[in-house]
Amino acid sequence: MASVAAMNKREHYRTEIISPSGNTLIADEPVSNGGEDLGFSPTELLASSLAACTCVTLRMYADRKGWELDHINVDVNVAPGEGKTLFARKIKLSGNLDAQQLDRLLYIAKACPISRILSNPIDIQTVLE
Repeated sequence: MASVAAMNKREHYRTEIISPSGNTLIADEPVSNGGEDLGFSPTELLASSLAACTCVTLRMYADRKGWELDHINVDVNVAPGEGKTLFARKIKLSGNLDAQQLDRLLYIAKACPISRILSNPIDIQTVLE
């Protein structure tokens, strides 16, 4: 189970996010939403989870197979909608790969852990302490 903590200390929308291992990143809202654009917006963080997981999963798979995958580029756009949210993921791969390897990598990308999480029903349990 993944866990993070987020803190806002009256610095408007600037929020510090800390992992259990001590990694830190900053989230903020863009200026157009009243923030100072000091970090990723929450929606960008969500999209970045899918993009990063896709890259890591493809790299792990290609390395394990000994395939010549030189470069992975993943773009993710999130479009919230009424009753449904669309994640549009575009993957560009470069290297010495044949059509069968590319097909397999596409299949693997669709099965990355964050893809599976986002594809399943989600229940958000919230308590006020």
